[in-house]
Amino acid sequence: MPLYKSMIRPQLDYCIQAWRPHLKKDIDQLEKVQRRATKLVDGLSDVSYQSRLECLRLTTLNTRFFRADLIEVYKIFNGLDCIDSASMFDLSVSNRRGHDLKLFKNSFRLNVGKFKFANRVCDEWNLLTNRIVKAESLNIFKARLDHHLQNVQEYF
Repeated sequence: MPLYKSMIRPQLDYCIQAWRPHLKKDIDQLEKVQRRATKLVDGLSDVSYQSRLECLRLTTLNTRFFRADLIEVYKIFNGLDCIDSASMFDLSVSNRRGHDLKLFKNSFRLNVGKFKFANRVCDEWNLLTNRIVKAESLNIFKARLDHHLQNVQEYF
């Protein structure tokens, strides 16, 4: 696992916000890499993939992709990246519930627009609570986000 975590997983995670696949077949191809790596651990080759992940304290790659996207949005809104949030995102005008940084999701006819970063992250970002979005630092945001993702079963 140390070899996988230090050499292979960084390759899968590199700039995922820019090239994240949206087709199931492409996501499955990437997930096969992690499935195979977890099977190589002694004593876990006959265990189900979900059990191997729990035993090794790993998450699915899809969960890591969601997490990376949300961390990037936090960085953009808090000026930790050199990207203007106003040019990247449209804020929603109806703030009935949740936090005041809700994103407006544009509708697109083509997949290029539907799955671009600024549109792809809207639903996940809008589901976060005010406590998570208004975190004082990036590390606090990550800790609260991880706690939130553990409680949401669809990510695991």
